[in-house]
Amino acid sequence: MSEISFVDTTLRDGHQSLWAEGMTTGMMLPIAERMDQAGFEAMELISGSHLKKCVRELKEDPWERVRLVAKRITKTPLRVIAGRVNTFGFNPLSMYRVFLERMAANGIRQARISEEWNDFSGWQRKVQTAREVGLEPIVNLIFSISPKHSDEYYARKTREAASLGVPRLCTGLGPLCCLEAIKLGIKSINTAIPPLANSASNPSVFNIARNARALGYTPAIDEAVVKPVVEHFTFIAKREGFPTGMPVEYDYSQYLHQVPGGMISNLGHQLRRVGLQDRLEEALKEAVRVRADFGYPSMVTPLSQYVGSQAAINVIVGERYKEVTDQVIKYALGQCGEEGSSSMDPDVKDRILDRPRAKELARWEPYEPSVEDLRSKLGGPGVSDEELLLRWLLTKDEIEAMRAAGAPKEYLSGTQPVVALIEELAKRSNCSQIRIQRPDLSLILEKRPDTSKGPSTIDR
Repeated sequence: MSEISFVDTTLRDGHQSLWAEGMTTGMMLPIAERMDQAGFEAMELISGSHLKKCVRELKEDPWERVRLVAKRITKTPLRVIAGRVNTFGFNPLSMYRVFLERMAANGIRQARISEEWNDFSGWQRKVQTAREVGLEPIVNLIFSISPKHSDEYYARKTREAASLGVPRLCTGLGPLCCLEAIKLGIKSINTAIPPLANSASNPSVFNIARNARALGYTPAIDEAVVKPVVEHFTFIAKREGFPTGMPVEYDYSQYLHQVPGGMISNLGHQLRRVGLQDRLEEALKEAVRVRADFGYPSMVTPLSQYVGSQAAINVIVGERYKEVTDQVIKYALGQCGEEGSSSMDPDVKDRILDRPRAKELARWEPYEPSVEDLRSKLGGPGVSDEELLLRWLLTKDEIEAMRAAGAPKEYLSGTQPVVALIEELAKRSNCSQIRIQRPDLSLILEKRPDTSKGPSTIDR
């Protein structure tokens, strides 16, 4: 029977859904070349949301991430997720183009394009932009379940997307749906590598390959090459305390709230930081009600953030819509798409707009600055495109802190146990000397009074 290809999502959706985008560049580099040899059709690497996370929390340059990984993954096309560059703010096409240009310049070869409303004109503009900067466009048809997302709706939207002449259309599906899709003629499946598969992430490449083989298909993937990748990321997960994806039982509530895995991961991460992790399930249940109030938007960036954030606010405040975000007000005003405003519950819409802030935001007018306008505002003609994008998305202090952290360092893995052990022991502050002894090696690490010179290591 037919050959089945796989797109790997481990380095993008995998850690976005399970590790709150916490994978560093150094964690990717030691295993990148092996992943390149596995035979994937393509590999997702980065999205617009990763830019902020890299700089703010990981203190890494996202452009350097792309360059370093692209130097090691040379056979397999790397993909960028090209929905919006700036999730919560304005999204001028000029900056979208710069974003894609720099991704292409640094080694990205494909762009997976989304429109939160599955809007044809939006697809069309973004597909054209991707092609103009040298990226192969792939249209992402957002799947959702609601009274208005019917079979007829998706048949119409699929015809619209296919008319753009792109080589691939994408929808988000679970393991059983992937197998059903294979039986219906789909040739390429998005998967991830454990421990960054399953749970809120994509299905495991091993599971889908094994089941495809049992159905009589030929998986175009070298599973033996992938197995050390599992060991590498499992070691990191255990050492860093990151969660590992597990196969999950059928959960009907997922089809009710439809909050994306990446958002659940980040929402849980943020709630933990403020000591409110016990409210997550309550917030997800409230998201079901908020989504219905908002007219059943597809639960994809940025619409899922509007629904999820408002649901969390409702739960924390204890009164529905007593407090709302500016994004929700703009949604109700129609500034995030007329479809959203026109399909809202009228009573909820009136409550959201019956406040002074709504009157202020109603005076907002779309602003489409050119690249030159933004460059003048953010530093002048000497600012590079890559720096311009960072300054547009982040503060000066955040960028300076990232620069001060230095270049990424490769993560020491389980294949280097002695080096990893030394690194961990050297962090301890409750001893002045550490001795490591084995038949072929004797090491002494000793702390000296002049700590500016660091610990000395003596081989004996």
